[in-house]
Amino acid sequence: MKVQKGNHIKVSYEGRFDDGTVFDSSKHDDHDHPLEFEVGAGQVINGFDMAVMDMQEGEEKEFSIEAKDAYGLRDPALEKDIPRESLPADQEPKADMMLMMRTPDGKQIPLRIARVGKDTITLDLNHPLAGKRLTFKIKIVEIAKP
Repeated sequence: MKVQKGNHIKVSYEGRFDDGTVFDSSKHDDHDHPLEFEVGAGQVINGFDMAVMDMQEGEEKEFSIEAKDAYGLRDPALEKDIPRESLPADQEPKADMMLMMRTPDGKQIPLRIARVGKDTITLDLNHPLAGKRLTFKIKIVEIAKP
């Protein structure tokens, strides 16, 4: 059976940047925790959804996803300056530090501090993986019909 839109699948994976740095993996503590999703339902990035199509159970594959088909291109308009005193005083802000922002509906969004000035801090509201080409090595662990 080949993976088709609507199938529920389990995938073992390792994600790397172009420099070889692993940014995510289904292997944790010597155990594999496969990613489970419905193909074509928008539960994973578009390029990943497209890459699993027509694969068979047990099949392995390595592929790269350009930024536009992953988390999108970086948008400079999503960098916002806020007053330095808006952040808790007990933590010294540093460039590349990650913060979590809570939206009015309760969701949490990761934010990166792009720059720290004397009076302002520049927050980068882009997804942390925006603008990055991603390479995955995957294996289809299980395919279930819809």
